[in-house]
Amino acid sequence: MSDTNRANMNRRRFLKNSAVGMGAVGAGLLEITGGNLLNAQTEKNQQQPETNKPLKIKEYRTLGRTGFKVSDISTGYVKDPAVLEQLLDAGVNYIDTAESYGNEPVVGKVVKKRDRKSVFITSKLWIDPKKDVSKEEFLARVHKCLERLQTDYIDCMMVHGPENVKTIKNEAFHAAMQQLKREGRLRFVGISNHGSNWYKDPEESMEKILLAAAADGRFDVMLLAYNFIQEDNGANVLKVCREKNIGTTLMKVNPIGSIPRLKERIEKLKKEGKEVDKSLPAMIARFEAKEKRAQGFIKKYKLDNAKKMREAAIRFVLSNPDTHTVCCAFRSFDHLENYIPLSGTRLSDMEKKQLAAYKEGCGSLYCRHACGLCEPACPYQVPVNAIMRYNHYFEAQGKEKFAMKSYAQLPGAKADLCAACSGFCEGACPYEVPVQGLLNLAHHTLTLA
Repeated sequence: MSDTNRANMNRRRFLKNSAVGMGAVGAGLLEITGGNLLNAQTEKNQQQPETNKPLKIKEYRTLGRTGFKVSDISTGYVKDPAVLEQLLDAGVNYIDTAESYGNEPVVGKVVKKRDRKSVFITSKLWIDPKKDVSKEEFLARVHKCLERLQTDYIDCMMVHGPENVKTIKNEAFHAAMQQLKREGRLRFVGISNHGSNWYKDPEESMEKILLAAAADGRFDVMLLAYNFIQEDNGANVLKVCREKNIGTTLMKVNPIGSIPRLKERIEKLKKEGKEVDKSLPAMIARFEAKEKRAQGFIKKYKLDNAKKMREAAIRFVLSNPDTHTVCCAFRSFDHLENYIPLSGTRLSDMEKKQLAAYKEGCGSLYCRHACGLCEPACPYQVPVNAIMRYNHYFEAQGKEKFAMKSYAQLPGAKADLCAACSGFCEGACPYEVPVQGLLNLAHHTLTLA
């Protein structure tokens, strides 16, 4: 079946399911630890979508000082205009994009047919800390964004993943944003961040950068990584945002994925006759020990239902009152059925126990986004956080070409050096993550080796 036919079939299935209110959450029964079943009614009906009604956003929250009532589920990267049309029809009214995403024309094509004031559009500009960019250059880049988005104004323009505090204080950028505000071309300024990019600034964590942005006072909205496994990396930022009435949008909220199979990758390399470094057996042994422990927890606490665990992960962030909207990547109509029914729901007591069990048993297999604590220990200055983020784009978001291109253009050392290393990163990781093994797997994934 061609990709076009498959997309059309998925769209028809979504429309049919929407018409009869069939979500992706289940049939009214939830499984709990010990094998017992509870009717979803005991969870105050918050875990199931209403039947006989189309999929619709059920909750809107005020996006900080912007005053905009934003849908609690919003769209991150989306490239299919038909999917975006259905998202807007479902009540999603926050669209996250960037000049580097390549999907601004898709957003513009769809939004121009809508009431512009009903949708909040965010785009992003990356600021190269090594270049002296003028106010005029920033203005020109924003006008290009406006052209691609086919709109007279952008609701929020963000600094895209700044590497350090110095970058967020770029006066040329702020001068350009102020002029655009006066002209009615821009309403608010924001910032996105998911940790350090390069080894040279290991102390510039996501928390440090975002707290500095909050103290600066010129940023109205923030986009940050936050989930149930890495609460410590974002909880303080969310708290300060509440105190300063800054809008909060979240990404990387679902840390649950298939456990990487490093051993299978090594066996594949052997079968293909490629050289396998002699240090790999020890690395594999460390990785497999953690994987075996994680599998034991998954079986004991019945955590093998990936769908329900994903839903619980998203409900975890939705249950935080300091969260305004959760940006999900909608790559197909199936994803609407996965995420829209979660709007307005909260985490149940059962799900809290399951997430706690998953964090305890499987947390060591998750390399935390926006962390980078192991980077200073690397003698080769491998940018661990950036590489693992690109691997996430490839595996979890389906942005294979973007991820591979980003990895290829990454300056300095890459993860090909990790196979022959003695694992300094793993020794420095406070979460006992098998970082070396994950980096080795990421290198093969991002180079299709």
